[in-house]
Amino acid sequence: MPTGKVKWYDPEKGFGFLSRDDGGDVFVPKGALPAGVEALRAGTRVEFGVAEGRRGEQALSVRVLEPVPSVARAKRRSPDDLAVIVEDLIKLLDHTGNDLRRGRYPSHAEGRKVAAVLRAVADDLEH
Repeated sequence: MPTGKVKWYDPEKGFGFLSRDDGGDVFVPKGALPAGVEALRAGTRVEFGVAEGRRGEQALSVRVLEPVPSVARAKRRSPDDLAVIVEDLIKLLDHTGNDLRRGRYPSHAEGRKVAAVLRAVADDLEH
């Protein structure tokens, strides 16, 4: 079976292309992805069958060999660092909640600060 890397894949369009190790590109439709896999990330090593399609080679039964390492996971904060950030976030949200109970919305700058911190913590927790 040929091997290669994912050149690109667009989950909204439901297709992409693989770069073969021995040269050339292969079309990969959504139907060729392994069960439970909705998309492929660029750079992921794969093995696949090949059939001749109307417009050239088409991948069949793609198998992921080694996923691309997550850059986000490699840069993830330590649990101790994240615990301190979450505690600070709780204080920030408590202050914001108290202001809202008094009928005062946060200023635009304060609101943006709270939203940015929430997004950053959510990203760290999600990865």
